[in-house]
Amino acid sequence: MVKSKITVLSAALVLTLAASLLTGCGKEKTAAAADETTNLVMYVIGDRPAGQDKPDAHFNELIKDKINCTLTVNWIPWADFTNKYPLLFSSGEEFDMAYTAAWLNFTSLAQKGAFRNLDELWPKYAPKNFARQSEAAKQEATVDGHYCCVPTLLATYTAYGPIYRTDIMEGTDWNGKMDTFADIEAYCDIVKKTHPEIDPIDIYAQGSEWDDTYMYSLGYRSSKNATNDFLFYDPQQKNPKIITYYECNTIPQFLDMMARWNKKGFFTKSALADTDSTKTQNGKAALRTHNIDTWQGYAVLRPEWKFKYQNMNKYVTHLPFTQDAMVISNTSKNPEKAMELWELITNDREVFDAFFYGILGTTYSLNDKGEYKILDPNLYALSDMWAARTIEFTRNGEGTPDDYQVQKEGFETFMKTSPEAGHAVKFEAFSIDTSKIETEYAACQNVHQQYWWPLELGYTDAEKGLAEYKAKMEAAGIQKVQAEIQRQMDDYAAKLK
Repeated sequence: MVKSKITVLSAALVLTLAASLLTGCGKEKTAAAADETTNLVMYVIGDRPAGQDKPDAHFNELIKDKINCTLTVNWIPWADFTNKYPLLFSSGEEFDMAYTAAWLNFTSLAQKGAFRNLDELWPKYAPKNFARQSEAAKQEATVDGHYCCVPTLLATYTAYGPIYRTDIMEGTDWNGKMDTFADIEAYCDIVKKTHPEIDPIDIYAQGSEWDDTYMYSLGYRSSKNATNDFLFYDPQQKNPKIITYYECNTIPQFLDMMARWNKKGFFTKSALADTDSTKTQNGKAALRTHNIDTWQGYAVLRPEWKFKYQNMNKYVTHLPFTQDAMVISNTSKNPEKAMELWELITNDREVFDAFFYGILGTTYSLNDKGEYKILDPNLYALSDMWAARTIEFTRNGEGTPDDYQVQKEGFETFMKTSPEAGHAVKFEAFSIDTSKIETEYAACQNVHQQYWWPLELGYTDAEKGLAEYKAKMEAAGIQKVQAEIQRQMDDYAAKLK
């Protein structure tokens, strides 16, 4: 699962949303006539594969025969999703379904009425899906007392760290270690020396995720359970305190390290203007930081590059099940049919494979183990509607490293046996509500992108830049934001006692 950098909503955009949407999950509307073929429209985040028309046509033939509907999938490119995704829910555009997640401000949009109230729709039109959901997942899907999304049926993890090629290290004096930031720097030094045509580190216009990785390595957790956050807490504390970057004592050392990496040329001077989100998998960069499923995807796509993965998150737990979820838009004219289609996708193997993988023998193949292989990565890819994945239907890619399953089993063991993980697990369902601080929160997000992004990449002086970032965040209202999120954290923590 390749996911991008979590980015910002502008203050103006948030105000537009507030003015244009209803409060809470929206009400149900009348469905189209049952005897007519219904065309549903779905939005996902990602770059549309060049050959997508072919699997789309195949999928539509299948679902038209089964439930008399078709589906149009619209892809919002990674380079544009920051602005285009929230505009879906403020423009009044009529569509039916969309991918959502915490990093796409699910809770905030739900509170504004962007999504359909699923209290009746979900159990009535997708009863099998509803029955298979855990109580934790249903709780996470609830906003203001109503179901507002359908969470994934596949557990994912908070693991984060470097995904790196090892083929280019062959014949060098590399020691094979990738446990620390010093190890990462040593690796990049070798890449810079032996493969000057490759960027050692993949960074593009959606910003760096090394700041998040650094905080995770210290044991902190993002307030949004997502990257590109500016608020963190320590789940080992009985009453966790919400802090921001400049309140972390070791952030100056991190900024010095990133400035050094910049000076060494580990990434380009124009990285924040680069819209190419595929540099690692296309051989233009040697290493990036991301999640374990992204590593699996790269390893399957380019087995000859011998990708490896190292988790740097100190306390790995499950991500909220709403980290990948499906919502029905409040503008949908066909909410019942949309939920019926979701029931079909998540419970019918033939339909799931056609939706997620495409056409067997044309877009993908299967080996004796049931592992898939995309036959032409220049034309085809997996669906970016990650919320559709289930434990039963999701396939490993052909060439998935043996260590992939080993690492996931290790995460599960850690969660079951480690007292530290036990503390962190308790905070899996914590979700922030920005409804009372929308203007200040959006202003802080804008400041974070404008001042922190270049600062963390060493484009500005570390000491002066950090002082300026702090001043700008304070002017934007960070104290009010922290106070409100702290109140929510205190209420959440109190219920755990």
